[in-house]
Amino acid sequence: MRKRFIAPLIIALLGAPALAEEEPPTLMEQGAQMFLEGLMEQMAPALDDLAELLEDAGPALQSFMTEMGPKLRDVFDRVEDWSVYEAPEVMENGDIIIRRKPDAPELPPFEPAPQIEL
Repeated sequence: MRKRFIAPLIIALLGAPALAEEEPPTLMEQGAQMFLEGLMEQMAPALDDLAELLEDAGPALQSFMTEMGPKLRDVFDRVEDWSVYEAPEVMENGDIIIRRKPDAPELPPFEPAPQIEL
């Protein structure tokens, strides 16, 4: 039981002289502290809204990554330079098409990664 209190006591005793020698903050430090506190106070509602949005979107994003993650990884492995592609286009039927620009250089032949069978 005593051993539990020995470590905190030693830390407190060793830290006390350092605290006693500390100088009060300068006006610049006080101003910076006040600025940061004001900034945090102003940002609090926006951060709360962001946290709420992430909480709501979390399950949908998790589902999307579970279903689409492996295929997206394949796409990202194949594409080396996104600047040779046009912006995605959503078709009437919901398909999303990403076309290569007409002046893009030809693609090297695609060799799929070997599949590991378990």
